[in-house]
Amino acid sequence: MTRRQLTDEQWKLIAPFLPIGEYGPYPERLRDQFEGVIWRFRTGAQWREMPCEFGSWPTVYGRFRVWRNAGVFTALLEGLIAEAARQGKTDLSLVSVDSTTVRAHHNAAGLIVGKDVMEALEEAVEQEEARQKGAVRRNRTGGRQETSLSGPNADASAADAGSG
Repeated sequence: MTRRQLTDEQWKLIAPFLPIGEYGPYPERLRDQFEGVIWRFRTGAQWREMPCEFGSWPTVYGRFRVWRNAGVFTALLEGLIAEAARQGKTDLSLVSVDSTTVRAHHNAAGLIVGKDVMEALEEAVEQEEARQKGAVRRNRTGGRQETSLSGPNADASAADAGSG
């Protein structure tokens, strides 16, 4: 198996998301074509440079366009996130929302998420919060981390403590 091929387990998760056209026979090389799309975006090469092991490049490109227009990649991403959340394999510590480094396009507003995806994500967030509450935080010297005042009165309280 080469580096660019999917495992059978990965293909088993992906295959149900790929629509088959109303007309014509089932494409025999559907998996090869999907792997061709992966190859194209992994390498950044032109479609015309695609190795023939994935099929002819116009066919693979045509499949990609149909899948893109049908919203297959969005549905696939949401489905894989939901499945990972169900299996407890989500690590929300890797999620970063920071408006100074991650900017959303105005078209990103109003994303519609399916009920099952939202429930799986909410469950994963609750599990992560419970895990973090149970962890004892320690500072660099190994002692327990002290809680400090924060907010508008924190500076005034620190000044009062230092002057007394």
